[in-house]
Amino acid sequence: MSTGPAMTAPTVRAAAGSITGSPVKIAARDVNVFYGDKQALFDVSMDIPDRAVTAFIGPSGCGKTTFLRCFNRMNDLIDNCRVSGSLQIEGKDAYAKSVDAVVLRTRVGMVFQKPNPFPKSIYDNVAYGPRIHGMAKSKKDMDEIVEKSLRRAGLWEEVKDRLAQPGTGLSGGQQQRLVIARTVAVNPDIILMDEPCSALDPIATAKIEELIDELRENYCIVIVTHSMAQAARVSQKTAFFHLGKLVETGATEEIFTNPRDTRTQDYITGRFG
Repeated sequence: MSTGPAMTAPTVRAAAGSITGSPVKIAARDVNVFYGDKQALFDVSMDIPDRAVTAFIGPSGCGKTTFLRCFNRMNDLIDNCRVSGSLQIEGKDAYAKSVDAVVLRTRVGMVFQKPNPFPKSIYDNVAYGPRIHGMAKSKKDMDEIVEKSLRRAGLWEEVKDRLAQPGTGLSGGQQQRLVIARTVAVNPDIILMDEPCSALDPIATAKIEELIDELRENYCIVIVTHSMAQAARVSQKTAFFHLGKLVETGATEEIFTNPRDTRTQDYITGRFG
């Protein structure tokens, strides 16, 4: 744990919108995660609102991504990983035996830290999911899905004349927006983002943040970020994790200006991290 001179907390320019009255999209109660004998999350309970951005902050290794991966059951893919507790999406148990994890991951899309477009054309990157799930009855239907998704991702005007070119040929920021277009193409209910801007330059980061703010009008978005300034800019709700435990959660402005726990205060002012 590093120590050093205290820093001031990032200036909070509260993201537009409010979580007051927003319906609960995800309800977690006493969620524990184990990797073999090692416990990574301890009794995490929180509600995540719909049509808002919830940010997870905290030091490296504190459990942010582990908790995020519970929502689409990505932890199922890790050997010796065990999840206990209750996690409901729109009131339904995400871990019920009747739930198909593959179908769940269609509803709960994920954008990873490093842009990961498929080695296909820009068009086929976006069309991949809708094609697998039979969402288009004709080429015209698919064209409309691709265009709508690229527009939602703020990428259509930049790529509309080169849809047949490889998605891997785009810049890093464009690739990440292509991945977001691929995610929204299958009409998810929830979008998870794990450090989506960490590999991007400031200009590309600003575009992704603008996009996140637009997308939250239609989606529940949960973002893991090491950047407290980013959390302050894009989220309406923030949760602070430390050593596998949820220390506190609340409206972003309150967390950054009037945290209830001294550990949160110490983290956002740079006393540790």
